[in-house]
Amino acid sequence: MNALRNKVQLIGHLGAKIEVKTLESGKVVGNVNLATNEVYKNQKGEKVTETTWHRLVIWGKNAEVLDKYTDKGSEIAVEGKISNRDYTDKDGVKRFITEIVVNEILLMGEKTAKMKEEADLPF
Repeated sequence: MNALRNKVQLIGHLGAKIEVKTLESGKVVGNVNLATNEVYKNQKGEKVTETTWHRLVIWGKNAEVLDKYTDKGSEIAVEGKISNRDYTDKDGVKRFITEIVVNEILLMGEKTAKMKEEADLPF
């Protein structure tokens, strides 16, 4: 039950190609933004789409898979947890960042289904 206290599940589209780095320790980390859309009708009955951007941090094999099989606009589902951190920028201003630290990924969409078949991927 403790895992439910900070659990996030999102389905959306990548805003760009994932940026993957290998750290000095040898660990692989990737960063990318994910857009999720909420569609509703306003008081005038007009369809409105609101887009929210989420910063994703993806470690290890999941980052490598996204790097290899996705691009800007690819649809994915992620599960992870919200992480808040802060840092001081070069001008001495304290900045705050909210990120989703991803535990699991699922590649989605028609293009992805074809890639899975061709590569015989287990997901």
